Amino acid sequence: MTTTDDRPADGYTGAVARVYDLVHQGKGKDYAREADDLAELITGRVPGARSLLDVACGTGLHLAHLTRRFARAEGLELSPDMLAAARHRNPCTTVHHGDMRDFALGTVYSAVTCMFSSIGHMAGQSELDAALAAFAAHTEPGGVVVVEPWWFPDTFTPGYIGAAVVEAEGKTISRVSHSRLEDGATRIDVHYLVAEPGRDIEHLSESHRITLFPRTAYELAFERAGLDTEYLPGGPSGRGLFVGVRPRPARPQHRR
Repeated sequence: MTTTDDRPADGYTGAVARVYDLVHQGKGKDYAREADDLAELITGRVPGARSLLDVACGTGLHLAHLTRRFARAEGLELSPDMLAAARHRNPCTTVHHGDMRDFALGTVYSAVTCMFSSIGHMAGQSELDAALAAFAAHTEPGGVVVVEPWWFPDTFTPGYIGAAVVEAEGKTISRVSHSRLEDGATRIDVHYLVAEPGRDIEHLSESHRITLFPRTAYELAFERAGLDTEYLPGGPSGRGLFVGVRPRPARPQHRR
């Protein structure tokens, strides 16, 4: 058995990036349905929305479906390996390399999205504020920002064990995760065993620290970014969604 310690500083990298989609799809994550639901949410608030930026787009699976719903759909990703996978999956789509805390693309979109709790990788309120400010700066007046949060402190389950075995593309993949509380954050350790005919079983591991922001911290970041915000319970992973609208400029009053 070969062992790879694949613990990234900037997100999922290396061998884990190659099995990431296989595992989550095998566990039942329906990227097509989630993208359709997201598109309906956006167009319900921004009729005629034509453009979208998916921040922390990962390997581009949501993006692949969103490109069918918007005239211009683009992605942004920090991890070089995830970025490469997203560009390979979406060869006709622009996927930018950038950090959600300080990216500047010089354009605006009808909607900016950040899904699958990627926002939880912000280390504290200042980074959360910076990310939301960047999202708002890339949203046209009247447009929306949609963020899927990580668990809140009062909804997180310390000690949670997740386990799944999936078969896909000739591989059998076992994934076991353990989540614990660590100084106001989730420390999640994940181990994979990847088996396929004619090769040694490969052991991969990764560890992530995901901040347990309270709901009020998200709402404060949206407010500081100048967004009118609401929280929708449920969402694709049961963690809810924050939806922020960038107000249109007030029309000047003309004196008679």
